[in-house]
Amino acid sequence: MKFLLFLSNTIIPLLIFYIVGTGLLQKLNIYEEFIRGAQDGFHTVIKIMPTLIGLMVAVGILRASGLLDAVSALFGSLISDRFMPGEIIPVFVVRLFSNSAATGLVLDIFKKYGTDSMLGNIASIMMSSTETVFYTMSVYYMSVKVKKTRWTLSGAMLAAITGAAASIAVAKYYM
Repeated sequence: MKFLLFLSNTIIPLLIFYIVGTGLLQKLNIYEEFIRGAQDGFHTVIKIMPTLIGLMVAVGILRASGLLDAVSALFGSLISDRFMPGEIIPVFVVRLFSNSAATGLVLDIFKKYGTDSMLGNIASIMMSSTETVFYTMSVYYMSVKVKKTRWTLSGAMLAAITGAAASIAVAKYYM
């Protein structure tokens, strides 16, 4: 355990020294390369900013209007107790759009049921085993102007559903 703690404390500084050392050995101007990379990153942020703002506003409207709760209740009545606990459904649905909004819902589950409860464990595992499908697709595809997404959405949704099912199975196995 002490070795893992030591490794986790030293891996980032070692990586930075490795990158700088490699640049020096290749006789690159490290500062100029760093500035160029920072400029590219800033331009990427500027390009994806409208998409980010739109998604954040849309998720805020869904939560504030109660539509998210209504959709969750509808899905919850259909699949609750058979496949997924009804309290987890809003986390799964919101996680497809926004990580920060889903984190807020997970914190609500923690407050109501506890962090070590079955629902708390399922929510925690689900947050680490699923992805913000629509956010990721919109941000990355908008930044590189992809028009034909082919099977991306269906594959990503299948992966998200599989991650949610696996989180329920793992939480039930270890409880």
